[in-house]
Amino acid sequence: MSEHPINSLMDTTMKKIKELIDANTIIGDPITTPDGTTIIPVSKVTYGFASGGSDLPTKKDTREAFGGGSGAGVTIQPIGFLTISKGNVKLIPIEKYDGAADRIVGMIPEAFDKISSFIKKDNKADKTDLENDLDSFDL
Repeated sequence: MSEHPINSLMDTTMKKIKELIDANTIIGDPITTPDGTTIIPVSKVTYGFASGGSDLPTKKDTREAFGGGSGAGVTIQPIGFLTISKGNVKLIPIEKYDGAADRIVGMIPEAFDKISSFIKKDNKADKTDLENDLDSFDL
């Protein structure tokens, strides 16, 4: 059985969408400022795709004719910038937060940085305590 024409129609549409959208569309190319800060643009990409068709009977031929179409829409919306400066990563949103969930997501990088620095301080304190304990032994 031969391939149905709708398969070709869908394949062509999906190939065109893939040409429009790649990873650099969502996470842009990094920009480095003279002070060493790296800025990375972040965008939200939304796309929709639809296709359909019908086999239509013909009067003269025993085969059916195919009529179909497809369409797609793509929206690219910048949402913010990731900044990396002196080992700290921050998300700077373009628009204000819409709700509690957006605010929480925006706070994740800062919370991660604080937890990491806290753990590093604890590890340094543990090492210092261990060194002091070892120095108290007369070997």
